[in-house]
Amino acid sequence: QVQLVESGGGLVQPGGSLRLSCAASGNAFSTSFMGWYRQAPGKERELVAGISSRGSTNVADSVKGRFTISRDNAKKTTYLQMNSLKHEDTAVYYCKSVLAVGLGYWGQGTQVTVSS
Repeated sequence: QVQLVESGGGLVQPGGSLRLSCAASGNAFSTSFMGWYRQAPGKERELVAGISSRGSTNVADSVKGRFTISRDNAKKTTYLQMNSLKHEDTAVYYCKSVLAVGLGYWGQGTQVTVSS
């Protein structure tokens, strides 16, 4: 069983920055794929960024150049640095840990609101 706790969300003005953190429990973090997803009202949940156990990253085109995903295996934590935030980035952001195909865990989500 893996528990994920997200933090760092909040209200920010357009153009601002936030850093989300996702702290994991258990002993499988270093071998897990970690992903950040988001879900805006009325929309499907979408993958924003992912990072493999080896550190390879992928980022959605909509946030490329603005968002960066990273991980610290010693702290069992994944980060999402979000810069140049836009209104359309407003959503609940979720962290997901994938240990194997069909074996994934979700955090409870953290709200990010971009508004002036």
